[in-house]
Amino acid sequence: MKVLVFHIGADRYGLPLACIRRVLPLMTLKAVPGAPDQVAGLMNLHGSSIPVIDVSRLAGRDGAARRADTRIVLVDYTASAGVVHPLGLVMERVQGVQDVADAALAPAGVLAAPFLGRVASDMHGIVQLVEPDRMLPDTLRALLFQDPPP
Repeated sequence: MKVLVFHIGADRYGLPLACIRRVLPLMTLKAVPGAPDQVAGLMNLHGSSIPVIDVSRLAGRDGAARRADTRIVLVDYTASAGVVHPLGLVMERVQGVQDVADAALAPAGVLAAPFLGRVASDMHGIVQLVEPDRMLPDTLRALLFQDPPP
């Protein structure tokens, strides 16, 4: 499987390309007063307002450093009732695409964050997969995406 490799601090993570809509340069976001720290803000993409999450903060770390290789990755996020929404993810030190063999993936052993999945090792160390549909706790998902009326 092909993954987009990025960092949270010194650790490497991989986001499956299959869930990525676009990779965008870091841009100015509209602040959301009163939102949790994980919410980086809202971006305007072709007239649509899209929530953006700081993946480093979601992992319990300091916010992603604003560097030349920090990106906003737009993914498809499946919320409740199977409704798919665009979600922006601020990711630090985006390095590019890497092949990870399915056979090389193994359980991580410890999963403190529910959005982290299997791991693979290569000559650069460990890369851990990120599962975007499991990224948002229920309270944050409800804040960002209103459920459709019954």
